[in-house]
Amino acid sequence: MKRIISIITPIFITTLIGCGSADAKTEISVSTIQCGMCQKTIEKGLSSVKGVKSVHVSLEDKVAHVVHDPNVADLAFIESTISKLGYQANEVLADPVAYEALPGCCKVGGGH
Repeated sequence: MKRIISIITPIFITTLIGCGSADAKTEISVSTIQCGMCQKTIEKGLSSVKGVKSVHVSLEDKVAHVVHDPNVADLAFIESTISKLGYQANEVLADPVAYEALPGCCKVGGGH
């Protein structure tokens, strides 16, 4: 009986620890967004990322509010994803090729 308990206990503890991951609520500065199209592009792009539970981009504040599982999608990965969409994320600059492909209204100073 002691042998069974000594085998089952570590498995049980590991299971409890593994199930304890909490979602992170992260705010990311997206200072280069210009319009509603930018907002929708980032929201749609991040929504397809595994581990991202929800995303809302505030055009007024230029902040992306992201709820995510940090074990699946960490901050660096989310910032990189936004960069690949053509936008700056915190201090991560926009990918220049993706930025050039954006519509004029989504470029800094463009269309306004």
